[in-house]
Amino acid sequence: MTTYYGSCHCGAVRFSFEHPPIERGLRCNCSYCSRKGALMTPEAFPEELLRIEAGEQDLGLYQFGRLVAKHYFCKQCGIYTFNETVRKPGFYRANLGCVAELDSGLLDVDLFDGQNLL
Repeated sequence: MTTYYGSCHCGAVRFSFEHPPIERGLRCNCSYCSRKGALMTPEAFPEELLRIEAGEQDLGLYQFGRLVAKHYFCKQCGIYTFNETVRKPGFYRANLGCVAELDSGLLDVDLFDGQNLL
């Protein structure tokens, strides 16, 4: 496992998470994810591996549909940071564009068909 560090654009929200070495990203085609365009961690990780280092009070929450998935963003700059997944509540994916040590533009991308999820 590797510890990754991330933040929103303005730095108000900072977080870290444990994840196997990241060599690919995941893009979802649901109505929300396709609009935000974020590249996510390839595997979901359990809540205990996510640590909010700063700015928990600056985190906003957006939900839609069945209100299962939880999409978190910075209330100051609007950047989407991470989400709790719809298929595995209690598990998270992080926005790879927020991870300082990764260049998400260089990663191969897998597609998750969230558009046709139950």
